[in-house]
Amino acid sequence: MSGDAKRIFVAALATETNTFSPIVIDRQAFEDSFYAAPGQHPDTATLCTAPIPVGRRVCAGLGWTLIEGTAAWADPAGLVSGAAHVALRDEILDQLRTAMPVDAVVLGLHGAMVAQGCVDPEGDLLARVREIVGPDILVCAELDPHSHLTAQRVAAADFFVAFKEFPHTDFVARAHDLWAIVVDTLQGRVRPVMSTYDCRMIDVFPTSREPMRGFVDRMLAIESDDPKVLSLSAIHGFMAGDVPEMGTQMIAVTDGDAAYGTALATRLGQELFALRGKFMMPVLNEKDAVATAMQAKAGPVVIADMWDNPGGGTAGDATVLLAELMARGATGVAVGTIWDPIAVSLCRAAGTGAVMPLRFGAKSAPFTGDPVDALVQVLTLSEDAAMTFGESVVPFGPAARVALLDSAGAPIGIEVILNTVRAQSYDPSLFHVMGIDPCEQRILVIKSTNHFNAAFAPIAAEILYCSAGMPYPNNPAVTPYRFVRPDIWPRVADPFAKVV
Repeated sequence: MSGDAKRIFVAALATETNTFSPIVIDRQAFEDSFYAAPGQHPDTATLCTAPIPVGRRVCAGLGWTLIEGTAAWADPAGLVSGAAHVALRDEILDQLRTAMPVDAVVLGLHGAMVAQGCVDPEGDLLARVREIVGPDILVCAELDPHSHLTAQRVAAADFFVAFKEFPHTDFVARAHDLWAIVVDTLQGRVRPVMSTYDCRMIDVFPTSREPMRGFVDRMLAIESDDPKVLSLSAIHGFMAGDVPEMGTQMIAVTDGDAAYGTALATRLGQELFALRGKFMMPVLNEKDAVATAMQAKAGPVVIADMWDNPGGGTAGDATVLLAELMARGATGVAVGTIWDPIAVSLCRAAGTGAVMPLRFGAKSAPFTGDPVDALVQVLTLSEDAAMTFGESVVPFGPAARVALLDSAGAPIGIEVILNTVRAQSYDPSLFHVMGIDPCEQRILVIKSTNHFNAAFAPIAAEILYCSAGMPYPNNPAVTPYRFVRPDIWPRVADPFAKVV
């Protein structure tokens, strides 16, 4: 196409698939979490949909035409149903066909989606986009770092930009980076070339602590100081995705210099590999975590039930940690949340103030503890409870807040938020919207691996990371993968060793 005015198509399709989770993601799961028809996306971003609202502002400022497609995000769980995947994919592809001709396609993807009958939905989508637009039109996407960088998607796209931070506090900033490269490319100032390096490792990379904090800061410095470098991304991989190309990789996007990018991606990727096994935060079991929290002189102490994380595809209904708190007689405890739609419906039927026997939790999978049988009082009900995550609004309702009672009907000092829409614990607003002041509690129990850190750290006297039960495949050395390749650390000590 010619002329200064550009036409750009933008859409988003994202979820993170824990292939070990029994919870199937259907169309309703996308609509419950986030679904926006063309032109209906709100002005604020929802994680992987950030390229849409950011693109609006960029294109409006340049006088370019932005053609918006569907935006859909489902909270992580198990496989996406074949019907939901194909319908949403084809919805976006049909919108693109209608929008043609375009100068660029900009997508918001997660990168760890797996569907029934399709091991690489993002690669499939990108390949089909490339077929529609042809070889010369710019195709790019923003990714979550907990993704799978497959050969199919690398071949189909011109470049990717991934969030750098974990917790993902920078998804809007990275969308701006993505669009800056798009604008510079379409205006003829740069020619993005993507180079990758396979680190052959599986690990967890929180940027809230060293050594990943320093590594991300070095990436940012290189981007700022080296005019040849347009973007650097570390793809962490997603260890609960049993797919052949799962693992850590580096991306370097350079201005027309593939060899330079390959050398840089290799150097940084080898730095990551040299630090393998040193990134994870210190982890306690449930007994030590509860004992430590109860002995603390100040509160609130935040206990992260890190592997029962709906953001990693689990149900968020494990009761191992709650059972330990009850057994030890802990008081001043607020738990947010335990996913149990049935229990919520029973509380809604009973009404606010009702005292009732209730069984809740531990319904979804083995190794998540036992259901809790308790006398409870319903303290708060919400039809549409939601928390914030940066600029995003994250729904988790309908929801019920209940107080656990002793046999005489007196509160034992533990309150639990039960939710209907699965979501990890991002922010203290989770507690506020259900009538709990988190700063007044001795102990806060949340369901998240690390995304909570940025929002909870300012109010926490101490943060404890707890590995309670086995709701998530958190030890890749022994996880019973069927499809992950064998030559990857920690499955083998040295994946780069030559086989004789």
